[in-house]
Amino acid sequence: MSELRVVLITARTNEAEELAAKIVEARMAACVNIVPSMTSIYWLNNKVQRAEESLLVAKSTTDRVQALIDFVEDEHSYALPEIIAMPVSEGLSGYFDWVRKEASGDPSSLSME
Repeated sequence: MSELRVVLITARTNEAEELAAKIVEARMAACVNIVPSMTSIYWLNNKVQRAEESLLVAKSTTDRVQALIDFVEDEHSYALPEIIAMPVSEGLSGYFDWVRKEASGDPSSLSME
């Protein structure tokens, strides 16, 4: 199961859905969930900053993670976007099969139904 990755990406709330769609359309991830609203507080430019953002939760594979990171870096409006990839250790094997198939870009992908 270690070949699956969950990738966390923050984005401006008004840009999150478009970025998520681009990620899925480019087959960088099988699915991207959007947590629509959160407040981020961070240090930047020598002071504490506050921003309203959305969290994108992308499901992908180890083989696709670097391409996903590069893709998001190119498409993102931030100069330094948050992109954090974490390994998945356990879960439903059928779902994992679906993520592997969809993130591979294989047109004969499995249906979730």
